[in-house]
Amino acid sequence: MVNFREYKIGARFFGLALGGSMTITLFMPSFDLRNVNATEVALDKQLWAGHESGFSLDDPFLTGEHRPVRVTLKVDPKTGQPMASTVAYVYPAGTPLPNGVDHPDNLGNIVEQLSRDKGRIGEATKSQGAVFLLSSEPQGDGSKQFYIENASATKGWNPEEVMKAAGDENTYHASYGKAIFVREGCWWCHTLLPEETQDWQVFGAPPMLGDFNGESPTAFGSDRKAPDILHVGSRNSSREWMMLHFFNPRLVQPHSIMPRFDYLWGPVDDKGQKIDFDKWRAEYNEYVDGKRVTPPEVPMYASNSDARALIDFVLSLK
Repeated sequence: MVNFREYKIGARFFGLALGGSMTITLFMPSFDLRNVNATEVALDKQLWAGHESGFSLDDPFLTGEHRPVRVTLKVDPKTGQPMASTVAYVYPAGTPLPNGVDHPDNLGNIVEQLSRDKGRIGEATKSQGAVFLLSSEPQGDGSKQFYIENASATKGWNPEEVMKAAGDENTYHASYGKAIFVREGCWWCHTLLPEETQDWQVFGAPPMLGDFNGESPTAFGSDRKAPDILHVGSRNSSREWMMLHFFNPRLVQPHSIMPRFDYLWGPVDDKGQKIDFDKWRAEYNEYVDGKRVTPPEVPMYASNSDARALIDFVLSLK
């Protein structure tokens, strides 16, 4: 019988691969990933994104219903007195609470204990709504351990007061913006996961394991046909540039293959005037053909438009 050396090598490699896969299948589940403490990034993401930022029973058609908002406070909601700029996460009554509040064991042991004991997250209810803060506790090594604080319990803040104190100009609809990101299929081309290669130099460092506690969905994407945008808000924080880019990407990138998202503006602009899309596109074609020196002006989006929410989400990615 002929002794095939290649056969032996192939059989051994097959055995090694099979053994490795079985080890992963049987051994890896013995690790409890819930013991990984949520990072500051993870806590911030789940607080502005909410319980579910994709399809859900609370917002089955991704129309922005039952979404939390992120606000920046410059006055105390109770007294109206000036205060240091503070970021708060507002959950109006009926809005599902974030995963870390509903399932605090997913925060990791240390973060869970601080969020329960100091943050009083157990007192938050969906029916009454709540306001959350991202707080920190100094550690012995000089670092900070972040946790969720229920400001409705610790400070007596309620959602209505906080929204009024912040005002529309300091309110960010990033949660609904992420739902639009999912709904419009942006993740088909853009990833939210830089790789540990030369991506570091271009798109920024890849995320850490604890950055995903409580996030659903992660919207990593499956194929990169366009730049990774996990840190895009740090690379480009211009709201005006983003507005041009979404209305017609060719305004800022002449050879872009990205489709237009001008329909996210809705029927009217920020002044309530009807947007004439046909006229705008005709004038833009004249600009492309060299018949105009400048492109037509992009209309400012209305405060309740899908465009505003999507831009809020993209600029939150830092």
